[in-house]
Amino acid sequence: GTFKLYINPVGGGSSIVKVRSIGQVKNTDFTRTVEAQIGAPSFASYAILSDSALWFGNNEVADGPVHSNVGIRMDGSSNSDITSANSTYVPSVSVGGDGSAHPGVWCSTLVTSPVNCNTRSKTDWRYPVPTIDFNQVSGTLCTIKKAAFAANASTASLATLANACSQTPNTRTNAYIPQRSSSANNSRGYYINLNSNNTYDLYTVNNVKDTMTDYSSALSPTLVATNIAVPANGVIFAEDNVWVRAGTTFSGRLTLASGRLATSVTTNLTIVDNLKYSTKNGSDAIGLMAEGDIWIAPYAPPTTSSFTFEVNAAVIAGTGNVFYPSNYTFSNTTCTRGWVSPNQTLLFYGSIAVRQTWTWSWDWGTNHCGDNVYDSSSGSYISGFKYNTTKYDYNLLYNPPPSWPITSSYNFLSWREVLVRP
Repeated sequence: GTFKLYINPVGGGSSIVKVRSIGQVKNTDFTRTVEAQIGAPSFASYAILSDSALWFGNNEVADGPVHSNVGIRMDGSSNSDITSANSTYVPSVSVGGDGSAHPGVWCSTLVTSPVNCNTRSKTDWRYPVPTIDFNQVSGTLCTIKKAAFAANASTASLATLANACSQTPNTRTNAYIPQRSSSANNSRGYYINLNSNNTYDLYTVNNVKDTMTDYSSALSPTLVATNIAVPANGVIFAEDNVWVRAGTTFSGRLTLASGRLATSVTTNLTIVDNLKYSTKNGSDAIGLMAEGDIWIAPYAPPTTSSFTFEVNAAVIAGTGNVFYPSNYTFSNTTCTRGWVSPNQTLLFYGSIAVRQTWTWSWDWGTNHCGDNVYDSSSGSYISGFKYNTTKYDYNLLYNPPPSWPITSSYNFLSWREVLVRP
């Protein structure tokens, strides 16, 4: 007999493809139809994906799948797969090591509360499993840059060039934002304010003073344009550093990428205020991808009173860190401010992929410097958020932000026979 295949990508950034196969017996009109959904896991298929070793303290919660290409000390609670690419590893002291080799995923037998290491379930701990290739990120940045060129008629011809990702036009479109200057500067770039109507406002930034207490005074931005439409393909590529916030809540699906692909310089992306979706049902998604680091700025949260500072996003730091910084860049010997009250919290909702370090707080011990804050319960000075929650957005599992890198081949998610006759 014969068969026909109909292959239909879901679109909107989803890695799911619908496939319908109609088979017909030779010399008859008898047919049967099978329809399947197949999907490729992406970097957003994990709550935390790291190319370095991870350590979850006993009071930290791993919400969603977690993977490390090195190893994981899991003293906190977890509710999904915890996987490592190594069968054993020797963790450094900074990630809970004691100089000895440990299994790819392990916990300290001395930890008995809130989770008892000796009696906890370890059925979801798997090692070794295949390594996730972080070198894909540089290729994905190039893909996004080409998509940004292709999204506008004025730059579309650049997208098909063999050296497209080395092109640095001065033309600004709604999808491509050019270099501020041929010379790189970590305190220079663009500030982007995401609006609730699927548009954004664009500002230039010339000098960042991150010791200030809000994004406006820290960045001193200069307006370029307002209500710029997010491209139909959902990608924006900036050839420079980016600072970002959502004025209220963002509605839409967007990937915002930052890189200087034509040079050896790496760029960073900084979250300067709340960054929230209008809904958490999968219809909204923000992807943030940087060549270097992705930071939560020390001036982003309120300085006093009670608050829940919230970030909704899938983030990838291609070669660097995802963190709240321990020191100000404007005064790099000064510790950043801290929040130690239970009513001053960070909620990160999304997915994190990081090449190096991921952390939302720093414990300085008895060292008081700058704006870190004394925590009487631990006897330590803290920078960042003592009380923080990182929750996985399960909507991202097979519906990541547009052009998000995948981690493996397609898997069958479901299939059924389509009945065409009673």
